Amino acid sequence: MNSFLLQYPIYGAEISCPHCRQIIPALTLTDTYLCPRHGAFEADPKAEELVHLQSGRHWRLWKDEWYRQHNHPDGIRFEIHEALDRLYTQGYRATKVIIAARYQELVSTYLERSTPWRESLDVQMPKLYGLPVEFSVEASVEPRWDVINFDLEKEPGAPVRYPYFRLLE
Repeated sequence: MNSFLLQYPIYGAEISCPHCRQIIPALTLTDTYLCPRHGAFEADPKAEELVHLQSGRHWRLWKDEWYRQHNHPDGIRFEIHEALDRLYTQGYRATKVIIAARYQELVSTYLERSTPWRESLDVQMPKLYGLPVEFSVEASVEPRWDVINFDLEKEPGAPVRYPYFRLLE
């Protein structure tokens, strides 16, 4: 291995900022990247995460896109709501939300359940923003679910994946 590679954090000499997607440099001989707009991000090689030092937000990389890792239900609910709004403005309608299984305990109490006095075929199907919710397979089966947060199925076509930073355009 070249010794110059050891001078940079785990993601290399530069990355795109998770917030603004601007290319930002690594500070040599540290585990830090510095965005002129958003400040310092520290790479954690053990967790394979990027941590925004000012806010404490955690990000993980999947297929060259950063995904925010949530630790509060409001964060993921907000992200899903924004993605639904964005999808609607593009002329599509979501038909289902698939949330990463790692968030099941975090969001379960916030999901809408069918009431017993309603006669409904989807009694067992929880909902979020009026859409049926499913939880993904475990990350050991599909590794992408260890990083991405959710998919939206839309009409017509395949699921649309939403990394957090695209919501800020």
